[in-house]
Amino acid sequence: MIILSIFAPANQKHMTILFQLQSGGNGLSLIFPLLILAFFYFFMIRPGIKKQKEQKSFEEQIKKGDEVVTASGIIGTINKIEDKTYTLELDNKTYVRVVKSAVSKEMTDQYNNPKA
Repeated sequence: MIILSIFAPANQKHMTILFQLQSGGNGLSLIFPLLILAFFYFFMIRPGIKKQKEQKSFEEQIKKGDEVVTASGIIGTINKIEDKTYTLELDNKTYVRVVKSAVSKEMTDQYNNPKA
């Protein structure tokens, strides 16, 4: 144990702080934090990265005439593909421009392949 005395405000003469050092640390003390890091990587970070790659691949494969669903639930057919946007045809002569990231792979797959 280490005792450290320092000066404190005027109403106290001094303040004593006690530090307790861990003696003889072993490798077991590192196991729990490493398990937590592994858990976060395999169950949270890695699936998120995989989903992002699938979404990017989906955006690259979209072509004119594909029926898609946006993240907000708008269903339309790709009419025009621009640099950063798609133009969706919702009905005859009804068009909406959306950014490419608004088209959801997950929702499009659910719409095109409904589970009975």
